[in-house]
Amino acid sequence: MKRRTFCASAIAAAATASVPWRRVLAAPEMSGATPAVGLDGQQILLSRSDIDDLRASLRGELLLAGEDGYESARRIWNGAFDRKPALIARCAGAADVMQTVKFARAHGLLTAVRGGGHSLSGQSVCDGGLMVDLAPMRSVHVDPITKRARLEPGVLLGQFDREAQAFGLATTAGTVSHTGAAGLTLGGGFGRIGRKYGLACDNMTAAELVTANGQFVKVSEQENPGLLWGLRGGGGNFGVVTTFEYRLHAVGPLVYGGPLLYPFDQAREVLHFFSDFIAAAPDELYADAGLVPTPDGKRLLLLDVCYCGPAGAGERAVKPLRTFRKPVVDGLRTLPYVELQRSSDAANPFGRGYYIKSGFIRRIEPAMIDAVIEQFSGAAPMTTLLIFAHCGGAMGRVKPEATAFLHREANHSLVIAGFWDQPADRDPSMHWARTTWKAVEPMTNGFYVNEISAEDPQQRVRANYGANYDRLVALKNKYDPGNLFRLNANVKPTV
Repeated sequence: MKRRTFCASAIAAAATASVPWRRVLAAPEMSGATPAVGLDGQQILLSRSDIDDLRASLRGELLLAGEDGYESARRIWNGAFDRKPALIARCAGAADVMQTVKFARAHGLLTAVRGGGHSLSGQSVCDGGLMVDLAPMRSVHVDPITKRARLEPGVLLGQFDREAQAFGLATTAGTVSHTGAAGLTLGGGFGRIGRKYGLACDNMTAAELVTANGQFVKVSEQENPGLLWGLRGGGGNFGVVTTFEYRLHAVGPLVYGGPLLYPFDQAREVLHFFSDFIAAAPDELYADAGLVPTPDGKRLLLLDVCYCGPAGAGERAVKPLRTFRKPVVDGLRTLPYVELQRSSDAANPFGRGYYIKSGFIRRIEPAMIDAVIEQFSGAAPMTTLLIFAHCGGAMGRVKPEATAFLHREANHSLVIAGFWDQPADRDPSMHWARTTWKAVEPMTNGFYVNEISAEDPQQRVRANYGANYDRLVALKNKYDPGNLFRLNANVKPTV
């Protein structure tokens, strides 16, 4: 029950907007042509010969509706979205990406890019357009001498962690192991060791990508450093990244951590204590605080802890939390880092529907505590939760203008979530999340772009990047002036 768990940053209601394109896709074929949706939202027809040419140019697969593999390829983690692309290009390498992007640009196709498939906002799949599916690209190479790793964009965080931990190395990589590394990094990238080693994007040292004109570009501090700046938090606005390079750090293989659980009637006083305690925490200590439901219909306060230094130091650092009030569950122990990284996976099943709202805060203030306790003290559905996800530390010591990721002052990201396995739970869960967000939004400042919602207006994206926005627009004008890559926290070009 973590940030990545409930970062389903687009609303289920947005899925209803896709209905007209279902009609387009259901229209009878004209002379063997395949109906699709263009960047302007209008219907276009793709000839059979053009589709066959694209298929022949790929080492991977090109899938159309009704073909083997299409149904599974179009599915994403957030079950709130059930979209059907006209074409799915399952790319096997950078050459496939180049061919696919050139095809999309030539035909003016609405284009979505899928990496690991968590797609919190649902924007890695689209109705009627082209889905650039990078899931087959899953190679990981770790160099223990230089402490560097090279990843392809379909790699999941758990795969990355397993390879790096074979050498006692890691970098900041989320809190749910089946999240994709690509989307996490491009949006910023929080994780259990981020307070010690910075965001995932801070540890990205180089990349290779295909721009909107189908050109292959290398990016590093020496080559195209301005574009590297934009990739560090600017999302998928500038192209399709085909390779990431990361700096690694000595971590584990054992760390100290696990859950502490307190009854809901102690939540207010524990949160007050936690707010003061965590504000002075060492960089090695990461702890999320959440109000979460249990399978037996109760609600508990969860503290989810990771200490990435020596276990003895971790025990001493966390002792005040264990002794202020006696938890009903004390799961703190020394365990493998990869096990702790997997500990939230079961709570984040593929296909469940998620709706979230989120915002950054500097501190868990008393007014915030009062507001969230009040929201849960009423008739809150048991398919809702709230997390104060931990930030700060090394993440906060990077200058806001040093990367596209701006909000370095935040010490927590407040995540409000509704989720559902049954359709009947969708509307009450979403209603509660919206109502709670309305009560706390004035106390937040900015948001994590990987948690963008379809409800968020363009003005919120613009404001979120603050003084960095104009520089992002300049990069967009250079690398994607036609806004081919628009299904994201979109920076709109001005040319």
